[in-house]
Amino acid sequence: MGRLLRGEIVWADLNPFIGHEQGGLRPVLIISDTYFNQNSGTVFVLAITSQLPKERYPLTKRIDTAQMPKKSWVKISQIRTISIKRIKGSLAIIDENELDEIIRALHLITKKGFI
Repeated sequence: MGRLLRGEIVWADLNPFIGHEQGGLRPVLIISDTYFNQNSGTVFVLAITSQLPKERYPLTKRIDTAQMPKKSWVKISQIRTISIKRIKGSLAIIDENELDEIIRALHLITKKGFI
């Protein structure tokens, strides 16, 4: 496996899954630091869907800066730590400004009083 970059969209096998978790072979966005990714054996990811989500920002964010095969949304509420062994290949990379916006949304939904 090559370098796993922060902001990279990769294919990951998310099976097995339980309940409302995203599962199957699907794209995910790597949000953990590149150095961490290379040295820990795991990465922090957000699931991506091509289904028009019911939820809006900050729970989902449309991907605007990466060349995706379909219109795609990051499911910011679907954060997971996965083994790098689950990663099956690279798909695209988003730009830094869009990644920063996604991270800000993650901070919003983890703040006390969001719901």
